[in-house]
Amino acid sequence: MAFGTTPQDLQQNSAAKQAAALSSVLAAFAITLLKLLTGLLTGSLGMLSEAAHSGVDLIAAAITLFSVRVSDRPADEDHNYGHGKIESLSAFVETVIMLASSLWILKEAIHRILYRDHLALTLPLNLVVWPFAVLLLSIAVDYTRSRNLHRVAQEHASEALEADAIHFSTDIWSSTAVLIGLAATYAGQHFHIQVLELADPIAAVLVSIIILRISYTLARRTVGALTDATPAQTQTRDAIIHDLAAIPGVLAVTRLRTRRSGPSYFADVTLGLPRNLTFQRSEQITMAATQAVQQHLPGADVVVHSIPTASLAESVHDRIRAVAARSNLAIHDVTVQQFDDNHPDTSADNIINPAGLHVEQHLEVDETMSLRDAHALVTQLESEMRREVPQIASILTHIESEPATIERPASLERDRQLELRLRRVAQSFPEILDIHDVLVTRTGAASSNQAGSNPPPQHQADRIQVNCHCTLPDDLPMAQVHAIITALESAFKLDSPEVSRLLIHPEPATDNRR
Repeated sequence: MAFGTTPQDLQQNSAAKQAAALSSVLAAFAITLLKLLTGLLTGSLGMLSEAAHSGVDLIAAAITLFSVRVSDRPADEDHNYGHGKIESLSAFVETVIMLASSLWILKEAIHRILYRDHLALTLPLNLVVWPFAVLLLSIAVDYTRSRNLHRVAQEHASEALEADAIHFSTDIWSSTAVLIGLAATYAGQHFHIQVLELADPIAAVLVSIIILRISYTLARRTVGALTDATPAQTQTRDAIIHDLAAIPGVLAVTRLRTRRSGPSYFADVTLGLPRNLTFQRSEQITMAATQAVQQHLPGADVVVHSIPTASLAESVHDRIRAVAARSNLAIHDVTVQQFDDNHPDTSADNIINPAGLHVEQHLEVDETMSLRDAHALVTQLESEMRREVPQIASILTHIESEPATIERPASLERDRQLELRLRRVAQSFPEILDIHDVLVTRTGAASSNQAGSNPPPQHQADRIQVNCHCTLPDDLPMAQVHAIITALESAFKLDSPEVSRLLIHPEPATDNRR
């Protein structure tokens, strides 16, 4: 079901298509009957060929009516992509029937042209006014129903109705050819011009050529649809790729596959996205890619697959974090230093750091993990980082235990006091408009100390970390934002030395809750 399409809309679309197909069947039946009677009474091969052509139209219209009824059924367990292919299948059957009829007409016409005596053996051409009236009526009916079918096909994207519309529009030319052939034959008999007596079989040849041309056009379309060829009539593959590549964050359009099933389109898109994207941003790009495809293929069912890709704009920090994220590990406080061959001694033992990048990082592991397992995990992580960034000369990883326990309620009052002290310190900065979403976390043996007790020795104290959101003016430059945040961190740590770390998230005043 296309985006925004309700079951009521689908039911109305199906009813409109079936009504158009049914009217086409009734018109084809009436015209076929009139042409057949005229051909039998007059002995005109051109008229008989037109009757055969109209018979094909009748069969094609009946097949189309059946196909639009079946193709509108919703997808089920046996047909996950719906039943739209039945329209292409019906068009293919119509093509085979048209091909067989055109070959028969062509054979009979050539036989009459080569063996003129056969013309005398057929029924005499009892030409009267009403055969011309039948052809003129046929032309009028074909014109009316082709316009109606084309309109409904365009409104509801029906491949079967569109094929019938093209088919019936070309019937006008074949009927005109037969009309001219009958007129020429009548003139030949009336004025005793033998050459003109061949006009009727020649008109039949023209009709067969028209049918062959229609058969070829429909065959290409239906075979392409049945074999899941890229929809040629859209001619938008390059435009889709261009629009996908223009989406911010898309590094490459790796693959684009489209197929059509009846009125529905399906598209499989593979995009290369920066590997450090968040899930939320990845979902936003997926939605944008879906909309880009649907602009060219309305209502398409789009599946977007993303491939994490290293971009040229990645920094060393990004590449290091990408390795940790790939292993589902949390690292923080990553610092990278560049040393060269002339770097001074770094210790009293005259040990000189080799040239290259020196990385220091903190890795959080479960507090129940053994030292052996933690060391093996770090060794593997550092090896992968060196493969990712060959310029790395050394890595120092600080292993930290991630607490699995829940903080005791006794510390809530102390946390509230820390929050009040943070707000009091922030008041000394006029640029800071608000402090909110303050979170205090504690790790360590002293987390169970009662409120108001004396702080324990430093080696036994809690490791206290404070996180908060800070509201600043929208137009404040980032350089000044960084300076204010750094100053607030320093001032708060002087006021509350027991806090080991303060993390501040700056937000603009117009949107401080995102």
